[in-house]
Amino acid sequence: MTRALSVAIAICVATFPGVASAKPSLRDVPQVENIIFAAAVAHEVSEKCGSIKSRRMKALGMAWDLRSYANKLGYSDSEIRAYVESDVEKARMRNKGERFLKANGVDYGSPETFCVFGHAEIEKSSAIGALLRAK
Repeated sequence: MTRALSVAIAICVATFPGVASAKPSLRDVPQVENIIFAAAVAHEVSEKCGSIKSRRMKALGMAWDLRSYANKLGYSDSEIRAYVESDVEKARMRNKGERFLKANGVDYGSPETFCVFGHAEIEKSSAIGALLRAK
């Protein structure tokens, strides 16, 4: 999931204008956290389930929207980059994702559980399911 976190934000990092001010951590901005989390979980599901692919163009569009949103909040390139590249944030996101998947019936020892979860997310058109498609 750390790769998805980097991919979802890295696209927009290079073009952020620099604005410094006292702002909450990006982890505390729900729209940012939720989009990155959905992208990370969707990426993990697509990596573990052979019958599901990630919707990369949709994820790219969401990353650009996220960039625009964070830009309006005044986050700079260096702030975004520090968040995306932070080992602490990557570990936190992985832990959060693994707990979420486990709570939703996914077992890393049983790849088919990723498929069951992923297909259910696609069916309900959740934020995660919107980033996935059945092959």
